[in-house]
Amino acid sequence: MTGDYYEQLPFFADFSLEQMALLQQIFIPCDCYADTVLFEQGDPAERLYLILVGEVVVRYKPEDGEEILVARIKAGGIVGWSAALGNPRYTSAAVCTGYTQMLCVSGRDLRSLYNENPDTGILVLERLAEVIADRLDDTHDHVVDLLKQGFLNGSARVKEI
Repeated sequence: MTGDYYEQLPFFADFSLEQMALLQQIFIPCDCYADTVLFEQGDPAERLYLILVGEVVVRYKPEDGEEILVARIKAGGIVGWSAALGNPRYTSAAVCTGYTQMLCVSGRDLRSLYNENPDTGILVLERLAEVIADRLDDTHDHVVDLLKQGFLNGSARVKEI
């Protein structure tokens, strides 16, 4: 991936050339194929992934039930934000459904960026917050639908979101 590719992504809009140079050092290109497990529920939360091409499904396994497909994250979405939040473990699993191109960043590198370059770090945090907030809105609606289906049908069925 070239620097031009980074500049075309909405996530990186409005960063200066100097800021982009810093971000390109820590956001590393990562290509994965179908059924690649990015992380399992309970794994140490080390990396955050920004999806460029492809799709990643997020699954959650409650202690008292079957695994639930929580979300289908497509281009522009983020998975693994537990790493950015400083959580010690991922709260769900993430698996690529097909060829998926991403940018990967470690939570440790994000925290270093924030401490060493606060202006750039704050912009990155704001972008992450926007994507996470959008995802939570989508997830909220999906969970409400699952609950409605469960109450009406006696069992919850998963739909794509």
